[in-house]
Amino acid sequence: MSATEHSPLGRDVAYPRRFDAGLLYPIPRALGRAAIGVGAGALPFAGADRWQAYELSWLDARGKPRVATATFEVPAGSPNLVESKSLKLYLNSCNSARFADPEALRMQVETDLSAAAGAPVAMAFGLAPVRASAGDSIDALELDIDRYGPPDAALLAADPAVIVGETLSSALLKSNCPVTGQPDWADLEIAYHGPRIDRAGLLRYLASFRDHAEFHEQCVERIFGDLMQHCRPQRLSVHARYTRRGGLDINPWRTTPGMPAPAPGRSERQ
Repeated sequence: MSATEHSPLGRDVAYPRRFDAGLLYPIPRALGRAAIGVGAGALPFAGADRWQAYELSWLDARGKPRVATATFEVPAGSPNLVESKSLKLYLNSCNSARFADPEALRMQVETDLSAAAGAPVAMAFGLAPVRASAGDSIDALELDIDRYGPPDAALLAADPAVIVGETLSSALLKSNCPVTGQPDWADLEIAYHGPRIDRAGLLRYLASFRDHAEFHEQCVERIFGDLMQHCRPQRLSVHARYTRRGGLDINPWRTTPGMPAPAPGRSERQ
C-alpha cells in the first residue's frame, strides 16, 4: 500500500462545508528518505518547508467573511510532511467556520498542522516579499542536454583544487507530482563553500529531474544529498521556491547544520 493510497490526491473531492482538521493527510518523510539513503538516525541537514497560502478565509465572530494570506513553517525534522491537496482542503474548510479573532484562527491552524506533521508548525499572517534569485544564474550556459530522468547524480562534479564560496541559481528545475503526474516548477538557489562545482554538470543534473516524479520536499533533499556526496562542500544550502498550485506554494530549504536559513522571499513566478 502506498503512502498516498487513501489521500485526496488525484481524486474528486467534495468542497468542505464545515471546519475539519481530519482533512489533513500526513505522509511519513521516512518513505522518501529511504530512497536517498537517509535513515532513522540524526538527519544530515537542517531545514524547513515554508508554505505560503494566498487564499485563506474565515468568518469573524459576527459571521462576516475575512480574508488573508499566511505563511507556515514545517520543520524538516518532523516525522511527516503534509500532502498539499489535503492542506488546501483543510484551509477551505475554514471558509465556513467562525473564529473570535485572527489569533484564534492562527492558534487553531498551528495546533492542527502540528498534530499532522508530528512537530511544532508555526503560522504567521502575510507573505514574504518578492525577491530575485541570489547569486549567478547557470541557465544561460550553452550546452547539449539529453537526460530528463531519473535524476543522474553522476553528472555532478567539482574541482577540489579550487575552493570557492558562491551561490548558483536556476529557474529550470521541473519535476512531477508522484500521484497526479502534474508538473512542479521551481526556482532553485544553491549556496556553498568548498570545491568549485562544475556549472555545466549541475545544469545537466537539474534537467535530469524533468521527468522525475517526487514530492517537492523529497526533491530538495535528494539534491542536497547528491551535492554533498559528489561535490563535497564544507557548507551547503539548497532552497527551492516552487510555483503556486491551488493557492499554495511550497519552499523547502535544507542546509548543513549551523548555516543560516535562506532569506524568505517569493520568486516572480510565485
